[in-house]
Amino acid sequence: MWSSNSPTLSFAVMGAGAVGCFYGGMLARAGVPVTLIGRAAHVQAIQQHGLRLETLTFDEVVHPAASVLPSAVATADVVLFAVKSTDTETTGALLRPHLKPGALVLCLQNGVDNAERLRAVLPGVAVAGAAVYVATEMAAPGHLRHHGRGELILENSPHSVAVAKVLQAAGVPTQVSAHVRDVLWAKLVINCAYNGLSALGQVAYGELVQRPGMPAVLRDLVSECRAVAAADGVTLPDDLETQVQAIAHSMATQMSSTAHDVHNRKPTEIDYLNGHVVRRGDALGVPTPANRLLWAAVKLLENRPLACP
Repeated sequence: MWSSNSPTLSFAVMGAGAVGCFYGGMLARAGVPVTLIGRAAHVQAIQQHGLRLETLTFDEVVHPAASVLPSAVATADVVLFAVKSTDTETTGALLRPHLKPGALVLCLQNGVDNAERLRAVLPGVAVAGAAVYVATEMAAPGHLRHHGRGELILENSPHSVAVAKVLQAAGVPTQVSAHVRDVLWAKLVINCAYNGLSALGQVAYGELVQRPGMPAVLRDLVSECRAVAAADGVTLPDDLETQVQAIAHSMATQMSSTAHDVHNRKPTEIDYLNGHVVRRGDALGVPTPANRLLWAAVKLLENRPLACP
């Protein structure tokens, strides 16, 4: 199926939320066979009315297949794995008996260790990590709203180039990197800077940086992350601080996934963002007071009681 004269690769998206629906929707728009696997409300809406892609450059409805069943990955050559980091192992185990022989599982998740964790529950399966740079939200069941960007950087693997070509043809800027761990860490730093603060204030990134004291807090968070990364043997870009600042402009209207999870009283991925930096800092002897405080504050919000009537 991976030869140059093979028919078009088929895709499935496991965890068809905001990220998964964007990439799955772009593939469907290009005519690539794709099945979205997600929550019942989204699946029902997509089955009945299609998936609305409201992006910065077009507003269209596409009609991918949709299912609530993990077994729907059975015909896919490539599985875009886009569940929350908290669900990596449990969802991977659900997929294991249904994966097509030779299929590639591509992790489109926050954090830096999901591919490694997924390999542990999918022995013998080709798994590759990816850094995802896209601002999206599910505006309603079956309605994807895009706020900016859309790039993917894939971990180098025997099949990554073939997958990248399909994604590029579908309008998704895609690169393959031999240094994806460093790339994932760079993205982790950006997430550590914005996700938790956006959740605490329930504000978009552009507004966040205008709030009193926030630029200095962002600098502290990034400085700690850089110190932990250096101690962990990770090479971060020299201009990472500039990249962090640019997010407030390129994704000005975006609220973080952590903010949406807090608002909807769902578990967040903060343990795999600032929490990961704190754990690695503890292990490597690097202080992380700003990241520790932000991690703990979001954990408090996760466990807040329901408001009294």
